[in-house]
Amino acid sequence: MANGPDIFGFDAFSPKQIAERVESIGVAKARLPLLSMLMLGVLAGAFIGLGALYYVLIVSDPSLGFAAGRVLGGVAFSMGLLLVIVAGAELFTGNNLLAMAWADGKISTLELLRNWVIVCLANFVGAAGLALLVYLSRHPEMNQGLIAAQYIKIAAAKSAMPFWEAFFKGVLCNVLVCMAVWMALAGRSVIDKAVAIIFPISAFVAAGFEHSIANMYIFPLAMMLEASQGVATITWAGFFGNIIPVILGNLVGGSLLVGLVYHVIYRRGAKVG
Repeated sequence: MANGPDIFGFDAFSPKQIAERVESIGVAKARLPLLSMLMLGVLAGAFIGLGALYYVLIVSDPSLGFAAGRVLGGVAFSMGLLLVIVAGAELFTGNNLLAMAWADGKISTLELLRNWVIVCLANFVGAAGLALLVYLSRHPEMNQGLIAAQYIKIAAAKSAMPFWEAFFKGVLCNVLVCMAVWMALAGRSVIDKAVAIIFPISAFVAAGFEHSIANMYIFPLAMMLEASQGVATITWAGFFGNIIPVILGNLVGGSLLVGLVYHVIYRRGAKVG
């Protein structure tokens, strides 16, 4: 029986195989046609925005305790990355793993930066576009306006966050996001991928870490909601004051602490095909 088939069907890819897959997928991502890259980036921004929408809906309920609200909200937010992975889209934070293909010489520095810049900008278009649709739908008025108030509260807290706090929260966030992407690549089914995604994503959300693309949805919507009330405490200056350190932190967490670490473990010295 020891040499027979595995009756439990545990056939996930090994970590070494995941590293190989990350590199080969990274090459394909880096060389996507411009229009495809842009459109997939817009989709990813909207998908993450939908996850954030789900999160805010839950945490705006004052009857939930602190931990319960954040954990349930984090599980709900996981829908965003699940949409990206299963439906297919290009997400800047997940694409920080392209650093593995770059470190192995399979893509150039220009190809790496091209992907990161284009995808990040397209993510913003998708996230901000969704924010406009959500505003026009009057969804934030649900529950006697508590959802709208929660968006403004979240954006205000992010605007007031010191640079280095936002940076390190961005680092920790993208370690968990890229680990979720990494583990999802081990799975062979949608259920495998969902299980791999939910725990690290819900953990970063519950812990209050900073995801640049989610913030690209929250800030524009909060600004629109304030404008409708004749208030302007959430500003573009506050947005950029948050998004710059968060993007930098996301880059360090995803590309250095996940991508390059796994490159050293599994791919350093591997023969370039």
